[in-house]
Amino acid sequence: MTEPKPALSFTGPKRRARTLAQEVVAELSDAIRSGQLKVGGKLPTESEIMSSMGVSRTVVREALSNLQASGLVETRHGIGTFVLAPATAQAPFRIGPGAVLTAIDILAMLELRISLEAEAAALAAVRRSDDHLADMRQALTALQSTVAEGGDSVESDFAFHLTVARATGNRYFTDMMMHLGNALIPRSRLQVEGAARRQYLDRLELEHENIFDAIARGDAEGARAAMRMHLTHSRERLRAASESIPSPHS
Repeated sequence: MTEPKPALSFTGPKRRARTLAQEVVAELSDAIRSGQLKVGGKLPTESEIMSSMGVSRTVVREALSNLQASGLVETRHGIGTFVLAPATAQAPFRIGPGAVLTAIDILAMLELRISLEAEAAALAAVRRSDDHLADMRQALTALQSTVAEGGDSVESDFAFHLTVARATGNRYFTDMMMHLGNALIPRSRLQVEGAARRQYLDRLELEHENIFDAIARGDAEGARAAMRMHLTHSRERLRAASESIPSPHS
């Protein structure tokens, strides 16, 4: 007889500085430490976590990837995610989204992303499947719809970049993007209002479309250049915004 999976509840954000993925990590970590989720036991499915915690699939996947990188769980493809014994926990290199707190941090991370994602885009152009292209288009459509409605398009923006990483067929690109998380999307740190916001988002949409078009036609060099241009422009936009903020000591 299969042992019923423990029910989880989401208590909601504890402080605004933490992302939704960090909140899910905290909830699941607490459940593991308290024994609610037992060593060797199987975690609830992505859909069950989404339902009980009220978050998206992207958030759940980012949280599970962070738990896996911390050595708390392991994912067995086609089977599920299982709790590891403390003795097997490792502390591999990773960059947690909680470490990214300032514009300076994000500028530094964008330098890393330029190298990482430019190569990912080139690989995606020669390895992507039709399903990957469909997922990229879905993310871009969601991004466009959210922008048109004046909503927060950070999650769909991150979903596009994450799908590009997945299209490489190399799980380490995906793992690194999941560790970085959507907190590294510069727009989450920028306050752009009015006509300037519309112009800014139009440029972002064009940059994303250029990346997608190059990947869709299998143009590795074009995809690499389009991604590099997009992230370089993102870095410069954030740099200009951060330089316009008066120093607290001035």
